Amino acid sequence: MIDEKILFTAGHTACAGCAQSLAARLVIDASGKNTIVVNNTGCLEVFSTGYPYTSWRVPFIHSLFENAGAVASGVESALNYLGLKNNINIIAQAGDGGFADIGLQAFSGLWERGHDILTICYDNEAYMNTGVQRSGTTPIGTNTTTSPVGKGSTGNLRWKKNLVDIALAHRCVYVATASVHLPVDLQNKVKKALKIKGPKFIHILSPCPLGWGSQPEDTIEVATLAVETGFWPLVEYENGILTKVRKYKQLKPIEEYLKLQKRFSHLLKEENKEILAMWKQKIQENIKKYQLLEE
Repeated sequence: MIDEKILFTAGHTACAGCAQSLAARLVIDASGKNTIVVNNTGCLEVFSTGYPYTSWRVPFIHSLFENAGAVASGVESALNYLGLKNNINIIAQAGDGGFADIGLQAFSGLWERGHDILTICYDNEAYMNTGVQRSGTTPIGTNTTTSPVGKGSTGNLRWKKNLVDIALAHRCVYVATASVHLPVDLQNKVKKALKIKGPKFIHILSPCPLGWGSQPEDTIEVATLAVETGFWPLVEYENGILTKVRKYKQLKPIEEYLKLQKRFSHLLKEENKEILAMWKQKIQENIKKYQLLEE
C-alpha cells in the first residue's frame, strides 16, 4: 500500500546514496499532488521513469535536454488560457548540465517572460548520466573525465557558474539555495516559492557518490560539510533583496569537505596548495557577501 502523501515512490534505479533522488522526493512532496513537473533529460529522468514505469505520482513531462523551460512555459500559458492555473503548481527542473549549460537559454526565457513557474536545479556538479564530464557548475580543481588530473593538469580550470546571481539578474521573484541534509528547510523554501506569483528558482546541492568518489553512506555528511564550511551558503532572496542567510558561529575547514571525495584528493597535496588557496579565498568571499558568521 503506497502512502498517498508520498508523490515520488521507491522502485527507481538511482545509485545508492543519490542525493538527487532524495531532493526530488522532498520537492514534490512539498509541492503536493496538484503539480505538473517538466524535466530535462538527465540522471533524474533516467532513473525515475524507465519505461513502462515511473516513480512520479503527478503529471510528469520528459522534455529534451535543452527545453524544459520552454515546455513548462507552454504548459503554464495553456493553463492560464483555460483558467486553471491558480490551482496548479508547475515545476521545471533539471540537473546542472540540463540547467546551467544546455538548458540555460530556455530557462532564461522563462524567467525573462515572468512565467509563474518554480525552476529547480539539482546540482551534482558534472554530467553524471553520461560519464562524469565537467559542467558549467563543476568547481575549480575537480577531477572529471574531461578535466582529468595528470602531469599537465590539476583538474577543472574554472569556478562554477553562479546560478543564483544569474537568476537575480533576470529579476526572479524568489531565489534560494538548499541542501538535502536540511529537509525541513528545503521543503519550506519550496512551499514559500510556490506561494509567490512569478518566476522562482531554487538551487539544490546534490552529492553524487559515483561522480564525487564519496561513500554512499556519507552523502548527508558531505552535504552538511558543504554548507558548514561556507562553500554552499544557504540563502533566500525575495524580489532581489537578500532576506535570509543561515549563519554559523564558526565555519569548519574546507579540507573536511574535500577529503571525503576522491575527485578532490589531489587538492590536499602540497603541490596543489595554490588551488586549495583559491577555494579558501572563495569561501572568504562568501563570508563577506552573505555575512555567514554570527557577530
